[in-house]
Amino acid sequence: MSVLANREFVKMNGLGNEVVIVDLRREPQVISAVEACAAARQEPYDQLMALYPAQRDGDAAVRIYNSDGSEAGACGNGMRCLAALISAETGKSTLRFETPAGPIVCSAAGATTFTVDMGQPRFRWDQIPLKRQMPDTRAIDLTFAPPGAAILKSPSAVSMGNPHVIFWVDDPQAYDLRQIGPQLEHHPLFPQRANVTLAKIAGRGRIAVRTWERGAGLTKACGSAACAAAVAAARLDRTGRKVTVTLPGGDLAIEWRETDDHVLMTGPIEYERKGRFDAALLAAAGAA
Repeated sequence: MSVLANREFVKMNGLGNEVVIVDLRREPQVISAVEACAAARQEPYDQLMALYPAQRDGDAAVRIYNSDGSEAGACGNGMRCLAALISAETGKSTLRFETPAGPIVCSAAGATTFTVDMGQPRFRWDQIPLKRQMPDTRAIDLTFAPPGAAILKSPSAVSMGNPHVIFWVDDPQAYDLRQIGPQLEHHPLFPQRANVTLAKIAGRGRIAVRTWERGAGLTKACGSAACAAAVAAARLDRTGRKVTVTLPGGDLAIEWRETDDHVLMTGPIEYERKGRFDAALLAAAGAA
């Protein structure tokens, strides 16, 4: 039987980034790509966050699934949702999670607001990763001509535990990201695909972005993309190291801390509802 069959879930969101959380700490089993896809058809989500017992000194281990069944290394909005859930369970205001991208610490910043320490960004071409060597990832050698819009060129590339490419534009709304996002996500330059962001500098302290999320598609908010855009802008000296990033779902406060180069993301969470995955639906999808 499927790991998710009759399994209870919690639906939450971070600025409209839809997150489904399942607790597998008592019965740790791996969710297959087929199961993750079937679950997304019943309960549409951007990320499925599966909780497992901590292997070291964390409060829990986490595996993150995109709605297409692929796994992600990081999800900032999802981590805030997890932190809110486990904080309510344990009474702890600071939590440590073990993720595929490394340990992530989350802390309460308000009743429904949490800060996630996303760790240090990575800039080297083989860390992002890119298919070929690039001497300066602040502006990589990539040009893309979308139909009916200005040419996209010389984007910044950053890893926030997952690969990001950021195109600097005058108007993120001027592009059909739903059409061009898949083409750029699967561009040969990105061996692990990429999150694709269109970003506009709105001032030294503000960036406006839209993101096509790897494995999930067009999203109202992508926390790691907001972090990547903030870091990339600061590397180009277009902003300071503290900015507000405006996404379609709302604002995130991002700080690229000077003392240790860690990226801190602060934003709200919202609880939606509880539910249970339909065993029959999973079986019909071949996930039994």
